[in-house]
Amino acid sequence: MPIHNTSFLDACRGQRPARTPVWLMRQAGRYLPEYRAIRKKVSFLELCRTPELAAEVTVQPVDRLGVDAAILFSDILVVFDAMGVAVEFNPGPQLPSPVRTNADIEALRWGDPGEDVGYVMNAVRACKSALADRVPLIGFCGAPFTTVSYLIEGGGSRDFLEVKKLMFCEPVMFGQLMANMSELLARYLIGQIDAGVDAVQIFDSWAGAVGPRDYETHVLPHTIALVEAVRAHTPAGRDPVPVILFARGNANTLALTARAPADVIGIDWSIELDAAIEVVGHDRVVQGNLDPGVLLGPPELIQSRVRATLADARAAKAHVFNLGHGISRFTDPEHAKLMVDTVHAGLSEGA
Repeated sequence: MPIHNTSFLDACRGQRPARTPVWLMRQAGRYLPEYRAIRKKVSFLELCRTPELAAEVTVQPVDRLGVDAAILFSDILVVFDAMGVAVEFNPGPQLPSPVRTNADIEALRWGDPGEDVGYVMNAVRACKSALADRVPLIGFCGAPFTTVSYLIEGGGSRDFLEVKKLMFCEPVMFGQLMANMSELLARYLIGQIDAGVDAVQIFDSWAGAVGPRDYETHVLPHTIALVEAVRAHTPAGRDPVPVILFARGNANTLALTARAPADVIGIDWSIELDAAIEVVGHDRVVQGNLDPGVLLGPPELIQSRVRATLADARAAKAHVFNLGHGISRFTDPEHAKLMVDTVHAGLSEGA
């Protein structure tokens, strides 16, 4: 069955739909009371690993906010199930046994995401059924660098010293780890595509942890390899799915990120959108980039900042409206709804 609202996919493919499409990173999450009600009953990992529940929370923001795309409820670190790596959420992700030595790396298992993370593929199918072709479904994964960073650091980090230690002291070993991760993530995303997702986003949440020179040398080649592998895949009976690349903290490396052949370049809030378009090129599709903190402000501020972002985006080939990072758990859902409605109203009101 064809998707009823194609504005998101149209924009991803470089077209300008009648109204700008909008969705939010982390749109299914703790700011929604209906999500919190489910989380009282199950752990975070149980929610990720139970397809019916994952589908239920995936659809919640579509019903409440009227966004133009759903994003699969999951986590970038569930792919570790295909590697034999344990991860716990207390509440943030923690790895009891970080990978830091050659012996640790050699002990890793590079499994089959379709089998080892099959619950994600089942969740995709459950989401597609629950959405009933109202809007497209976005699948996702972490970028190689972000995923490897969690693997080495054992969780989030302020300075990423363990990652940099391996990167600088054992560059060949680090490069092989990144290459293996890129290949695994490609198979993981392709599995989601074959299960039915309509687009995919690659999250490089920690791209800003390294400077431009090291990003270009140690990070970008593996990101490009992942993007190329996914874009080369054509699902049976369907067109190739659009690939979105979002690198957080990317103002200083944005020109490098734009070398990746992604269909859409995600822009974080650290740079004005019109300036970002000058960097990536007017022939590219961009996504972003409202500061999530704006949604904590008064309604008139939300409306004015949304319209300013829409105005900045006119210089791009096409635009998918989003936040410049994930929505805050302290956001009033009515403020998120106001943002969506203001995007859909466009620049005809008050601009």
